[in-house]
Amino acid sequence: MLTSEGQTRSLDTAFTRTIREMNDYNRRLIEEFRAHGGKVGGMWEGTPLLLLTTRGAKSGQRRTTPMGYMPEGDRLIVFASSGGAPTHPDWYHNLVAHPHVTVEVGIEIFDAIAVVAEDEERDRLWTMGVALYPDLAEHQAKTTRQFPVIALSRQER
Repeated sequence: MLTSEGQTRSLDTAFTRTIREMNDYNRRLIEEFRAHGGKVGGMWEGTPLLLLTTRGAKSGQRRTTPMGYMPEGDRLIVFASSGGAPTHPDWYHNLVAHPHVTVEVGIEIFDAIAVVAEDEERDRLWTMGVALYPDLAEHQAKTTRQFPVIALSRQER
């Protein structure tokens, strides 16, 4: 029989292992993206993919996250779905704290400003995103939090 302390250790170990596996997966995906000019295989093949580099909200360290996006005019739109997790992804908290980000699309790298869409604009972009990526609606159904919708706009140097 496990004690509550043993159960906590077991859950902590599983959580740590899951985070480590996700970090390894993202690292490999980032390497593949950069080695092949923004093209990757597997479950992301054929999906528009970008690399978003944010500065840690607390640590200040630069962190790169691969994610799908939706083009909208001269902006790129990303959704903080985190697969339907109950909390917003870390990259979202980072860009709220530090909205100046770096975006990689294909072989292009540029500075951008991240703006969280609100109200009617958020609803319009969300509807467009679900039409393009129906999995977003499935992920939204897994949680009560509303997924933030973020517009990435190129910064002129």
